[in-house]
Amino acid sequence: MAIKPDLDHKALAPQRWESLRALIRDSGVIRVEDLCRRLRVSSATVRRDLDQLERSGAIRRVHGGAVSVESRLDEPVFEDNTSLARLLRDRANLTVVTNSLKAAYELSGRGPRLIVIGGELRRLSQTLVGPLTRLLLGELHLDKAFMGTIGFAPKEGLTTTDPSEAFTKEVVMKQARQVIVLADSSKAGKVSFASAGRWENVHVLITDNHVDKEFAKELTNNSIKLIRA
Repeated sequence: MAIKPDLDHKALAPQRWESLRALIRDSGVIRVEDLCRRLRVSSATVRRDLDQLERSGAIRRVHGGAVSVESRLDEPVFEDNTSLARLLRDRANLTVVTNSLKAAYELSGRGPRLIVIGGELRRLSQTLVGPLTRLLLGELHLDKAFMGTIGFAPKEGLTTTDPSEAFTKEVVMKQARQVIVLADSSKAGKVSFASAGRWENVHVLITDNHVDKEFAKELTNNSIKLIRA
């Protein structure tokens, strides 16, 4: 494994600490060598940074790595896409394109024609994300894209905890004729780490009855169909 020399770790320490916190928060638990690879710094620098973050109470050190003690904006267990896949198992007249391993498993036995896109595995959500997903998605034209989100807000749009996941979501939105976001009201007003799409690219929001009335009015004024389930 090649490591980029860490020539000025003191000057860049605050930025590096924020990157470390985000990586650990997103993964839940992560190894020192993975942090070295993602940040391109030496293991000695990572260990010093982890010691600093532990002293501040942001993380907890474990043997060979670190564990997050921060909230991930109540990140769900990602069962929404699995539930949707189950509803499609008897629809043989569809083609389903997914980056979810759980959804692919649900549809592997029967149901629609299935296309699984490639990419980097995000273990928390069991999805394939990142720049490699564009190689296939860029060649496809999708009728409907059903998407979840960690947070959504009037100004910031859709947000999520992982930049690689955000990248893939934005590619999907560009390739789809209709974008349908599924998100309950507990995510309204929450802004997570990475921007994952703007409201002008969303056509439908499916949520519950507890979304703020002014926010709902703003969405409908911008030609977004609001469905309360």
